[in-house]
Amino acid sequence: MTERLVVIGGDAAGMSAASGARRRRGEDELEIVAFERGSYTSFSACGIPYLVGGEVESVDALVARSPEQHRAQGIDVRMRHEVVAIDTDARTVTVRDLDADTETDVSYDQLVVATGAMPERPSIPGIDAGGVYGVQTIEDGIAVRHAVDAQHPKRAVVVGAGYIGIELAEALLHRDIAVTCLAAGATPMATFDPDMGELIAEAMRGLGIDLHLGEPALGFDTEDGRVRGVETRRGTFPTDLVILGIGARPNVALARKAGITIGPTGGIATDDHQRTSAPHVFAAGDCIETHHRVSGRPVAIALGTHANKQGRVVGVNATGGDLTFPGVIGTAVSKVCKYEVARTGLSEREAIDAGFKAFPTVIDATSRAGYYPDSAPVRVKLVTEMATGRVLGAQIVGREGAAKRIDVLATCIWNEMTAEEVISLDLGYAPPFSPVWDPVLVAARVAAAETES
Repeated sequence: MTERLVVIGGDAAGMSAASGARRRRGEDELEIVAFERGSYTSFSACGIPYLVGGEVESVDALVARSPEQHRAQGIDVRMRHEVVAIDTDARTVTVRDLDADTETDVSYDQLVVATGAMPERPSIPGIDAGGVYGVQTIEDGIAVRHAVDAQHPKRAVVVGAGYIGIELAEALLHRDIAVTCLAAGATPMATFDPDMGELIAEAMRGLGIDLHLGEPALGFDTEDGRVRGVETRRGTFPTDLVILGIGARPNVALARKAGITIGPTGGIATDDHQRTSAPHVFAAGDCIETHHRVSGRPVAIALGTHANKQGRVVGVNATGGDLTFPGVIGTAVSKVCKYEVARTGLSEREAIDAGFKAFPTVIDATSRAGYYPDSAPVRVKLVTEMATGRVLGAQIVGREGAAKRIDVLATCIWNEMTAEEVISLDLGYAPPFSPVWDPVLVAARVAAAETES
C-alpha cells in the first residue's frame, strides 16, 4: 500500500526533506504532498537584500528549484495552500486553498513541519502604515524592490542592526538612498561581543550609514496612510521608507496548537533524528530548536545551512532510515559593502554564561602579505577555555578575504581542537592570499601563550 508523506512548507527544510524522501522511495511506494502558502519554493531568503540592492536582477535567480521542477520529480507541490491545523491523533492536516477559499482535510502517514520563522513586528503605533516593510520572503523582497524602483525614495530608516538589517542598509545604499539605522543595543550585531561590534559600527558609519545605537523605534509618523517618520526617545527621523530588521522567531503557532512540544528557546523541540514529541511528526529548519555543540544548550538559529541539513535527515528518517543531526555551532558571515564580518561557536559572553572559564584573545593582522598590493586589516578574536586551551568561539572583522577564514576556525571548534593544535594547521600560503602566518594562526599562537601563562 502506498504511504503518504505530507510536508508543511516549501522552502529549504521542507523541500530538502521531500527531495531526500523521493530519492529513497519511488512514487509507487510513497506519495509526497507539499503545501506552501506562498508563491515560490526552494528560494534563497539570504539573497533578498541583493535583489533589493540590484546586484541580483532577476527573482528567478533566487529560486533553486521551481514547483514545476519538484513536480517533475514526483513531488505534489501545492502552492498558495496553507495548513491551518494538525490533528496528530487522526493523522490529518487541514489545508486552506488561499485562492479558492476552501478547506480540505488531508491524511498523512508521516508529517514534516517546516514552517520557518516569523519576522518580529512589534506592536507600536503606525507599524501597519504604507511604506513599512518586513523582509522575510521573496514576496517581501519584491515589494521593497518595486517600491524603490517606482517611488525613488530619498531617505530610508532601517529598524534593527542584526544581519538582515545591516544587509538591507547596504542594499539601500547601493540604490543611492540616504540610510539611517536605529539599533536598540549598544552595538550592532548582538551575536558579536561588544569590542568587535564597535568595529562593525565604525565600518557602518564610515560607509555613510547614520547609525544610532541604544535608540529603538517607538512609533511611526504617518500622513495619508503612509509612513513619514520614525519616532524615538531623542526625536523623529523623517523617512520615505522603513525596513524592519529586528530579527525573527520560530513560527510554531501551528505546532503549538497541535500539542507538539515547544522548547525553552521558543522553537519546536526535536531529538537528534528530527522527531518531535508527536508520533510520525518530524520538524526541521527555522521553526525548531537544536543542540549547540559547544554550550550543550538548546538554541534556535535561523540559517539555511542548518535547514537544508536537517531536511536531509528528515528525508532519510521519514522513509525508514537512521540518520542523526549532530547539532550546530552558529557559524555565520555577512558584509557591509567592503567590510566582512563572521562568527562561530560561542562569544565571550555566551561562553561565560555557559559556565566556561573563558579567555579572550584579540589580534590585528592583514589579509595578505603586508607588502602585497591591497593588503587590508583583519581583526580576529578567539575565545578559549583557560584550563584546556580548547577553542570555544571566534569572530572576525575585516575587508576582502577576512570572513571566510571563519570556516577554518569553525572546523577547529567542531572537532574540539585546542589553540595549540590550531597553530600547527597546514594552511595555504602565498602573498596574494595571506601572510606567511595567517591571521587565524597568529590568533591561535597568542591564545595558546596566554592560556599557558
